[in-house]
Amino acid sequence: MLLETTYHDPKHKQIIKDIIGNSFSLVQKLKLGGVGSKRMIIDDVSPNMKSMMNKVSDVNYANIEMRPKGILVMINKGLKNFTWVIPYYQLVIYKTSGSSIHAQGRFVRFRNSKTFKENKKFFDKLLNEKVKYDMQYAMPQDLI
Repeated sequence: MLLETTYHDPKHKQIIKDIIGNSFSLVQKLKLGGVGSKRMIIDDVSPNMKSMMNKVSDVNYANIEMRPKGILVMINKGLKNFTWVIPYYQLVIYKTSGSSIHAQGRFVRFRNSKTFKENKKFFDKLLNEKVKYDMQYAMPQDLI
Protein backbone atom coordinates (compact mmCIF):
# COMPACT_ATOMS: atom_id res chain seq x y z
CA MET A 1 0.00 0.00 0.00
CA LEU A 2 1.32 3.42 -0.94
CA LEU A 3 0.56 6.43 1.26
CA GLU A 4 1.39 10.10 0.90
CA THR A 5 2.81 10.95 4.31
CA THR A 6 3.91 14.55 3.78
CA TYR A 7 1.44 15.70 6.43
CA HIS A 8 0.55 13.85 9.63
CA ASP A 9 -2.67 11.86 9.30
CA PRO A 10 -3.85 9.63 12.18
CA LYS A 11 -5.55 7.33 9.64
CA HIS A 12 -2.17 6.54 8.06
CA LYS A 13 -0.71 5.58 11.43
CA GLN A 14 -3.62 3.20 12.05
CA ILE A 15 -3.36 1.66 8.57
CA ILE A 16 0.36 1.03 9.04
CA LYS A 17 -0.25 -0.44 12.50
CA ASP A 18 -2.93 -2.80 11.13
CA ILE A 19 -0.77 -4.03 8.24
CA ILE A 20 2.73 -4.36 9.74
CA GLY A 21 2.36 -3.64 13.45
CA ASN A 22 3.66 -0.97 15.80
CA SER A 23 7.25 0.10 15.68
CA PHE A 24 9.69 -1.88 17.81
CA SER A 25 10.10 -0.87 21.45
CA LEU A 26 13.27 0.91 22.54
CA VAL A 27 14.64 -2.30 24.08
CA GLN A 28 13.96 -4.27 20.87
CA LYS A 29 15.60 -1.52 18.79
CA LEU A 30 18.70 -1.71 20.97
CA LYS A 31 18.79 -5.53 20.76
CA LEU A 32 18.53 -5.38 16.97
CA GLY A 33 21.16 -2.64 16.76
CA GLY A 34 18.75 -0.25 15.04
CA VAL A 35 15.75 -0.76 12.77
CA GLY A 36 16.31 1.90 10.12
CA SER A 37 18.58 2.10 7.10
CA LYS A 38 20.66 5.03 6.00
CA ARG A 39 19.28 6.80 2.98
CA MET A 40 19.94 5.10 -0.33
CA ILE A 41 19.91 6.41 -3.88
CA ILE A 42 17.03 5.13 -6.00
CA ASP A 43 18.24 3.95 -9.40
CA ASP A 44 14.93 2.86 -10.92
CA VAL A 45 11.29 2.22 -10.01
CA SER A 46 8.41 0.35 -11.59
CA PRO A 47 6.27 2.28 -14.09
CA ASN A 48 3.39 2.57 -11.61
CA MET A 49 5.69 4.47 -9.20
CA LYS A 50 7.26 6.89 -11.72
CA SER A 51 4.93 9.68 -10.57
CA MET A 52 6.70 9.67 -7.18
CA MET A 53 10.11 10.37 -8.72
CA ASN A 54 11.60 13.79 -9.45
CA LYS A 55 11.05 14.83 -13.07
CA VAL A 56 14.32 16.71 -13.36
CA SER A 57 17.72 15.14 -12.94
CA ASP A 58 17.63 15.33 -9.15
CA VAL A 59 18.69 12.27 -7.20
CA ASN A 60 15.87 10.37 -5.52
CA TYR A 61 16.42 8.98 -2.04
CA ALA A 62 14.67 6.39 0.11
CA ASN A 63 15.22 4.72 3.44
CA ILE A 64 13.74 1.62 5.04
CA GLU A 65 12.31 1.01 8.50
CA MET A 66 11.73 -2.49 9.86
CA ARG A 67 8.58 -3.34 11.78
CA PRO A 68 7.59 -6.65 13.44
CA LYS A 69 5.46 -7.78 10.46
CA GLY A 70 6.95 -5.83 7.55
CA ILE A 71 8.85 -2.80 6.36
CA LEU A 72 8.23 0.82 5.45
CA VAL A 73 10.03 2.21 2.40
CA MET A 74 10.03 5.99 2.74
CA ILE A 75 10.61 7.87 -0.52
CA ASN A 76 11.30 11.60 -0.74
CA LYS A 77 10.21 13.63 -3.77
CA GLY A 78 11.18 17.23 -3.26
CA LEU A 79 9.03 18.39 -0.37
CA LYS A 80 6.66 15.41 -0.54
CA ASN A 81 7.06 12.12 1.32
CA PHE A 82 5.63 8.78 0.31
CA THR A 83 5.57 5.62 2.40
CA TRP A 84 5.30 2.17 0.83
CA VAL A 85 3.96 -0.34 3.38
CA ILE A 86 5.13 -3.91 2.66
CA PRO A 87 4.23 -6.92 4.84
CA TYR A 88 6.99 -9.57 5.05
CA TYR A 89 4.87 -12.17 3.27
CA GLN A 90 4.80 -9.94 0.14
CA LEU A 91 8.43 -8.82 0.33
CA VAL A 92 10.97 -10.08 -2.21
CA ILE A 93 14.53 -8.76 -2.29
CA TYR A 94 16.83 -9.29 -5.27
CA LYS A 95 20.57 -8.71 -5.08
CA THR A 96 21.86 -7.49 -8.43
CA SER A 97 24.52 -4.82 -8.93
CA GLY A 98 22.65 -2.92 -6.20
CA SER A 99 19.52 -4.34 -4.65
CA SER A 100 15.84 -4.17 -5.42
CA ILE A 101 12.71 -4.56 -3.35
CA HIS A 102 9.64 -6.06 -5.02
CA ALA A 103 6.07 -6.32 -3.68
CA GLN A 104 2.49 -5.67 -4.74
CA GLY A 105 3.39 -5.38 -8.45
CA ARG A 106 5.91 -2.60 -7.76
CA PHE A 107 9.66 -2.40 -7.32
CA VAL A 108 12.38 0.00 -6.22
CA ARG A 109 15.97 -0.58 -7.33
CA PHE A 110 18.76 0.97 -5.28
CA ARG A 111 22.06 2.11 -6.76
CA ASN A 112 25.21 0.28 -5.71
CA SER A 113 26.92 3.28 -4.13
CA LYS A 114 28.76 4.10 -0.93
CA THR A 115 25.47 4.67 0.92
CA PHE A 116 24.17 1.29 -0.25
CA LYS A 117 27.33 -0.49 0.93
CA GLU A 118 26.95 1.13 4.35
CA ASN A 119 23.54 -0.58 4.60
CA LYS A 120 24.82 -4.14 4.14
CA LYS A 121 24.43 -4.91 7.87
CA PHE A 122 20.90 -3.48 7.75
CA PHE A 123 19.91 -5.73 4.82
CA ASP A 124 21.33 -8.74 6.69
CA LYS A 125 19.12 -7.84 9.70
CA LEU A 126 16.14 -7.32 7.40
CA LEU A 127 16.55 -10.73 5.77
CA ASN A 128 17.00 -12.30 9.21
CA GLU A 129 13.72 -10.75 10.43
CA LYS A 130 11.91 -11.90 7.28
CA VAL A 131 13.15 -15.47 7.80
CA LYS A 132 12.02 -15.40 11.45
CA TYR A 133 8.60 -14.16 10.33
CA ASP A 134 8.33 -16.81 7.60
CA MET A 135 9.36 -19.60 10.01
CA GLN A 136 6.23 -18.93 12.09
CA TYR A 137 4.17 -20.18 9.17
CA ALA A 138 6.49 -22.92 7.90
CA MET A 139 5.07 -26.38 7.47
CA PRO A 140 6.51 -28.92 9.93
CA GLN A 141 9.05 -31.26 8.32
CA ASP A 142 7.20 -34.42 9.37
CA LEU A 143 4.20 -33.35 7.25
CA ILE A 144 6.26 -32.90 4.08
